[in-house]
Amino acid sequence: MLSKMRKGEKGFTLIELMIVVAIIGILAAIAIPQFASYRQRAQDSAAKSALKNLATAQENYYAEYNTYASALATLSAWFQPESTLSVSLLAADTDSWSATAKHTSSANTFTYNSSAGGLQ
Repeated sequence: MLSKMRKGEKGFTLIELMIVVAIIGILAAIAIPQFASYRQRAQDSAAKSALKNLATAQENYYAEYNTYASALATLSAWFQPESTLSVSLLAADTDSWSATAKHTSSANTFTYNSSAGGLQ
């Protein structure tokens, strides 16, 4: 009679549930460090992209005024950095310019120097 009752019951045993929880824990232990790495690379890519966009804005400014902009505010028609980025224009004259960019959540700072060939 006991075997007839068990055949009709449906559900998971405690062992099956514990195995599933253990597998999920292992997958999470693998995925979380990878997620942090992907996030860091995305933040760094955003900073590099901002510098490349700034380079395009500087070239547009140069085409109009025959000099590079020395302040980011003068490039507002061509360049608006994201609020999560810190972009600084270091130097600019009629021949070259340089700038840095950093994501607020990243420790990496990237430099663009037009006289040295671009992104450093």
